[in-house]
Amino acid sequence: MTPPLSTNGLGLLNRRNFLSSAAGLGLATLLGENNSLASTRPIHPAIDPSNPLGARSTHFAPKAKRVLILFCSGAVSHLDSWDWKPELLRMDGKPMPGAKENFLTFQGENGNLVRPLYDFKPRGQTGKMVSDLFPHLASMTDDLTFIHSMTAKSNTHGPAENQMSTGFIFDGFPSLGSWVSYALGSEAENLPAYVAIPDPRGVPQAGVNNWGNGFLPALFQGTAFNSSRPIYNLARPEKVSAASDLAARDVLKFLNEKHLEKFPGDTELAARIASYELAAKMQLSVPEVSDLSKEPTSTLKAYGVDDPNPVKSGFAKNCLLARRLLERGVRCVKLYNGAYAMGEGIGNWDGHRKLKEQYDKHAPIFDQPAAALIRDLRQRGLLEDTLVVWCTEFGRMPTFQKGASGRDHNPQGFTVWMTGAGVKPGVSYGATDELGHKAVDKITTIYDFHATILHLLGLDHERLSYYHNGIDRRLTDVHGHVIKAVLT
Repeated sequence: MTPPLSTNGLGLLNRRNFLSSAAGLGLATLLGENNSLASTRPIHPAIDPSNPLGARSTHFAPKAKRVLILFCSGAVSHLDSWDWKPELLRMDGKPMPGAKENFLTFQGENGNLVRPLYDFKPRGQTGKMVSDLFPHLASMTDDLTFIHSMTAKSNTHGPAENQMSTGFIFDGFPSLGSWVSYALGSEAENLPAYVAIPDPRGVPQAGVNNWGNGFLPALFQGTAFNSSRPIYNLARPEKVSAASDLAARDVLKFLNEKHLEKFPGDTELAARIASYELAAKMQLSVPEVSDLSKEPTSTLKAYGVDDPNPVKSGFAKNCLLARRLLERGVRCVKLYNGAYAMGEGIGNWDGHRKLKEQYDKHAPIFDQPAAALIRDLRQRGLLEDTLVVWCTEFGRMPTFQKGASGRDHNPQGFTVWMTGAGVKPGVSYGATDELGHKAVDKITTIYDFHATILHLLGLDHERLSYYHNGIDRRLTDVHGHVIKAVLT
């Protein structure tokens, strides 16, 4: 079931909703499936009902222990960032060949071809052409693994976000992070296995679907909070001292354990107790992990926390929060840049009308903090067993829309990238056509993308499933192949 939302405008969980939704509703089905804890089906992970978020075994040796997903909402233009198309310069201002037959438009008729709006330059030892849109990330090109032939099933933001997050364009399916926490549990005793960090401006268009648990037990949903708005109503009441709170929790723990002894086979009760205990632990862990005051000044400056733009400084704080969560053992962190709360040109990457004007404002918010986060992970040795993924829901057309200075939606070919544990640095996989319109070489699906992420975490996407409504459901449905060419 989908948990109830608070009315704070961000759709974040408050304490009461967290407790009620994570109290084991549906978990009994998971744990009691086929009348045994360790299901006879090897495709279902064996989960200890007394510790449902405890770390679990992988299918094979993993390259990555955790994953960070950087999601840019609104569909970043691949043609103005990562995908260099010199033919687009040559044909600037000309009609696109076969336009009437080939266009899959979203907002109406498109005009002529338009060259990249940012200059491309060779970067690093590989000499790969990357634009000036993201100068900080461009300087790291040698460390990135690009997939230039990604495709999506929808040219509408909400369904496309759903697919990138869950594998399906429809609502009601578990997000990637929920599958990961269901399969692997967590290495963090006092924090959720899966945390979503919304942009300071709000949430993406598909909202909680992006980190929801779908039909998986509610315990495996993403817990959403950011540096400026932590989980609401989590702190103890002001008039209750820390000592009194601890004493009360100790008594409650004792009573719960005694009660559980009377019902040793009641997995729902065990899961409910475990959920309440995690929420209690989060009263201390979430304020601590969100407190950036002890970070060195040099680190704060590197991320851009001191930037006068409150949106950039807010996103920088979110990036720093992501690092702190990962180093404390959180299994999956999904960090959002861009939101739909404030409209086009301000809050997201949906560049229909004035793409360059919008991107000139928006790119600096993302670029420095995101690059600093990756460098920080590397300096701390965390990239050795952390996979970092950058994605967006689809790409953009090589033309401008008629009467506008922006590009329409394009799900037929776009770029994503990875870096960190288990991927070959400085590799470019697949390609779009000479104008960047459609993927033509090593065409890649989101199923393949998800299968590869799971593989790096030590999971076989064909063996990871959950029995729901008579079907063994998978993140990758009945599709998907691991992109072995990008792996070490």
